Amino acid sequence: MNFNLSEEQLMIQQAARDFAQAELLPGVIERDNAQKFPHEQVKKMGELGFLGMMVDPKYGGAGMDSISYVLAIEEIAKVDASAAVVMSVNNSLVCAGLEKYCNEEQKMKYLKPLASGEVIGAFALSEPEAGSDATSQQTTAVDKGDHYILNGTKNWITNGGNATYYIVIAQTDPEKKHKGINAFIVEKGWAGFEIGPKEDKLGIRGSDTHSLLFTDVKVPKENRIGEDGFGFNFAMAVLNGGRIGIASQALGIASGAYELALKYAKTRKAFRTEIINHQAIAFKLADMATSIMAARMLCYKAAVEKDEGKDISEIGAMAKLYSSQVAMDTTIEAVQIHGGYGYVKEYHVERMMRDAKITQIYEGTSEIQRIVISRSIAKNS
Repeated sequence: MNFNLSEEQLMIQQAARDFAQAELLPGVIERDNAQKFPHEQVKKMGELGFLGMMVDPKYGGAGMDSISYVLAIEEIAKVDASAAVVMSVNNSLVCAGLEKYCNEEQKMKYLKPLASGEVIGAFALSEPEAGSDATSQQTTAVDKGDHYILNGTKNWITNGGNATYYIVIAQTDPEKKHKGINAFIVEKGWAGFEIGPKEDKLGIRGSDTHSLLFTDVKVPKENRIGEDGFGFNFAMAVLNGGRIGIASQALGIASGAYELALKYAKTRKAFRTEIINHQAIAFKLADMATSIMAARMLCYKAAVEKDEGKDISEIGAMAKLYSSQVAMDTTIEAVQIHGGYGYVKEYHVERMMRDAKITQIYEGTSEIQRIVISRSIAKNS
């Protein structure tokens, strides 16, 4: 067991840190206020290889390991959680699923531009009536021989307005229940495919969240991923890996808030001394540092086991459950340490507190993570 990062991993961490400070920090408050998608910054992330980090270079990716991915997302999320979720979705939900389960033709057509950052993708599973209960898909894909006809609505879709390619989960045979679900690659601009209004969100306001509306959309047979009925297993497998991305995003939000709180506590004076010298503040920072380190270890373990080809459903769920709680707790305390300054936008921590909440909700709520963990320990004990 080696806890030392390799030279390459340290270089990636530093590159992500430099990018976050130079490119993301200057406009992050304005993007949050205006709900502005970070177009220029996402383009540069693509050029740096951050949008297809773990994809084989022959498909336009950077061919890195999962630890490098965790390191990069943490550094990006320390500064801008909205940019981090764009990165997480494109890497974990879109590119990872396409690389693992698509045929060669699909990979060359769709994975290559997504992994190189030429375009971005979206993953459309959630519906108005099917959030945590992903088996209750109302979106239908009727088999018409050489194509499917897609009808339905998806919501809460990250990158919804700016993606070019969408992975859409739909029910083909309701009698087979979850075994009748398929996954399809759908292109923006196809007849009958409309993008609904942008959601006005509490946090991650720079990210792009929309409903997607499908009315008699013709999807070629060759755009189905895997065998007929593979869609539900595909979605669950992709979400298992995706949890590492969101856990790392939560870790980044927490560590970013902690770093700002620590810096503030070392300079802000009250009662004739820096507030870090008051035990009430020092102990808050000690608890934050400990929780963040524990969350980081869970993320690293999940990443290492993913690269070893192990089943990471349990450890991935643990990493997301714990890291998201740490993000929430840490950001609340970071605001508290800043006092009145923490409540205004200029000092960043109030945004981080708003951004943290979603990490307990999307890509499987904390309650769903507990279901996954409890079933796993019941089965394996």
